[in-house]
Amino acid sequence: MTKSNEVLIFDTTLRDGEQSPGATMTHDEKLEIAEMLDDMGVDIIEAGFPIASEGDFQAVSEIAKLAKSATICGLSRANYKDIDRCWEAVKHAKSPRIHTFIGTSPLHRAIPNLDMDEMAERIHDTVTHARNLCDNVQWSPMDATRTEWDYLCRVVEIAIKAGATTINIPDTVGYTAPVESADLIRNLIATVPGADDAIFATHCHNDLGMATANSLAAVEGGARQIECTINGLGERAGNTALEEVVMALKVRGDIMPYTTKIDTRKIMNISRRVATVSGFAVQFNKAIVGKNAFAHESGIHQDGMLKNRETFEVMKPEDVGLAGTSLPLGKHSGRAALRAKLNELGFDLADNQLNDVFVRFKDLADRKKEVFDDDLMALVTQNDAEDDRLKLKSLRVICGTDGPQKADMVMEVDGSEVETSATGDGPVDATFNAVKAIFPHGAGLQLYQVSAVTEGTDAQATVSVRMEEDGRIATGQSADTDTVVASAKAYINALNRLLVRREQSEPGYDVKGVSYKDA
Repeated sequence: MTKSNEVLIFDTTLRDGEQSPGATMTHDEKLEIAEMLDDMGVDIIEAGFPIASEGDFQAVSEIAKLAKSATICGLSRANYKDIDRCWEAVKHAKSPRIHTFIGTSPLHRAIPNLDMDEMAERIHDTVTHARNLCDNVQWSPMDATRTEWDYLCRVVEIAIKAGATTINIPDTVGYTAPVESADLIRNLIATVPGADDAIFATHCHNDLGMATANSLAAVEGGARQIECTINGLGERAGNTALEEVVMALKVRGDIMPYTTKIDTRKIMNISRRVATVSGFAVQFNKAIVGKNAFAHESGIHQDGMLKNRETFEVMKPEDVGLAGTSLPLGKHSGRAALRAKLNELGFDLADNQLNDVFVRFKDLADRKKEVFDDDLMALVTQNDAEDDRLKLKSLRVICGTDGPQKADMVMEVDGSEVETSATGDGPVDATFNAVKAIFPHGAGLQLYQVSAVTEGTDAQATVSVRMEEDGRIATGQSADTDTVVASAKAYINALNRLLVRREQSEPGYDVKGVSYKDA
């Protein structure tokens, strides 16, 4: 078992986080996020739900092969087919884990139509089956916080005796409160025979805004694993935010003497990357990673900060990967200065990546007087790919106070340039109509969101677009000093992702040499 003061961090961004409507990530994006999680010191990465789709299976399998330090976990329901599929995906990892679950509350027992004894038998049989495949098995009674106490104790004991090494207690609907969360874990450990043979974990949702508090309370009650996601991403109101629980334990070690292995200096970088690939922007006042988390506008606050930063900051921005100051670069800055600034911001780019960012930096610097840290981070996280089928070549929008707006566009489609003009109710509508005219499609626009990267009239605008086609959802994001250009690029980026997902859903699709039709 883990040390008494060590809390394991179980990140489920790639599984529970990806279940947020519209947050689906591509295969390569999942691998990238998994590598970042591994690098920052996450103990367990729940890489996906292998039985859910062939794409999920391939992503979990590839992550398992590439992981350097983290345990790689897959989720499975309480049946042999799910568990076998999960094991096939995670068995390549240096440290694999099978996570199997079943809903144990009265509401959830009714779904498979099992009585208490039938469910108890299924738990025993499926956990035993998982343990016969893998030495590291996690079991979860879904909706544990609304499960009858006696029955919860009974099934937890069964799971431990069947070989579960981690018992996760989920607050599936965000119903519990901190005092209940602590008492539940504490009493289970004190009551269930064999509890000392397992690590107890907590998995909290944020429906009532208490996920972080409930997770920390569970640790006080004896839990030594926290399940969480980057930026609190997750279904409905989201999950416990990794950055919040990790920094709470780091800052308040005086009353919570527990440690994690997380390199907190990497938090901001992965937070921004997850926001980009998921299309879920971080709210400005979000704890730890929000744009305003270390901003001070009040005169009293600014005066205090100038005299002693501890007057209004309980942690240093450097602790989470932010530069202590925001020193702008300009059009005369060279590659060396750009590389140094990017390294300071937590980005270690290869030479070819740096060259690509440098070209875009120079282009931006010609249009802006000063290029700030946030501008640079927007440049680095641009997600255009060389192999995209659709690319924007040029765009001119004509606006007037009367009549429709007009967009003249040139796009590259599969290597060939296509030109068109379209009108619309506003410049963005005209631009999107031009894209549809060049590349007809049936995808619906679910979200269009604009936010400024920095201040001022020359600020870059970051545009996020979410689109849906035949149940497939994709997000696109782009930044530019021209909001309409950023909108066009984001829209085209989302279309490119939909095209990839459309191809992946076709029979026989091949990902990195592995054929789906034989999976």
